[in-house]
Amino acid sequence: MPKFETTDGLSLHYTDEGDGVPVLCLAGLTRTTRDFDYVAPHLSSVRVIRMDYRGRGKSDWDQNWRNYNLGVEGRDAIELLDHLALDKAAILGTSRGGLLAMGLAFGAKERLLGVALNDIGPEIDPKGLEFIMGYLGKRPVAKSHLEAAQAMERGLTGFKDVPLSRWMEEAVKHYDKSERGLSITYDPKLRDAVEEQGAQAAPDLWPFFDALEGLPVACIRGENSDLLAPKTLDEMMRRRPDMITATAVGRGHIPFLDEPEAVAALQNWIEAMK
Repeated sequence: MPKFETTDGLSLHYTDEGDGVPVLCLAGLTRTTRDFDYVAPHLSSVRVIRMDYRGRGKSDWDQNWRNYNLGVEGRDAIELLDHLALDKAAILGTSRGGLLAMGLAFGAKERLLGVALNDIGPEIDPKGLEFIMGYLGKRPVAKSHLEAAQAMERGLTGFKDVPLSRWMEEAVKHYDKSERGLSITYDPKLRDAVEEQGAQAAPDLWPFFDALEGLPVACIRGENSDLLAPKTLDEMMRRRPDMITATAVGRGHIPFLDEPEAVAALQNWIEAMK
């Protein structure tokens, strides 16, 4: 199980598979390397690198929960590239991973080959944030993976025609089974970090998006997303008319990335970097 050590002494888990253009896959807020299991078979032409953020998955938890922030996590991503002796990589960023990608474009653009954003932009719809805070850092009520899958099927109303088997896969990825029932796969203190950051004035992220200028960019939006509003995507397209865009039909936040629309957009994005 490959790991690398950060400059502040944490051991972070990563995977590194395939050959070609290096694509660093950065997951959502509470998620892990397994976020990209569905899309990985469609990325056979590139080198797929995934990382568990500090405090998530198989990576160490940070004793200082205030380090669960975009600045530190972006530094960790750069240190992984250094560990792998990669001068540059493309980033496929899901939700929080997309925010990290824009931050790196603003502060370390020389390390990037391109950026693909999965259901995220420079403005975040408050409805989506409210939904996330409803579960962040809390042990699930469900006592089994099947119960959790059924709860997802009922509760994630933005998703259409998703079989229970897919929700079972999601439940197994995002919850560990123990004698007490199910538990989350990340440090519960992540909630404290997000609450503290949310209490501060939100920065203007449009300059971070504008920093992507000159890089191949793609954006995939879930048709029923409650985090990336249509008007935000419209403004992104206005600023970057060359941006590859796709709408994952029947999906909310976040698309699984194996939808035909998402796969086609990512393949076009990869071609643009060759």
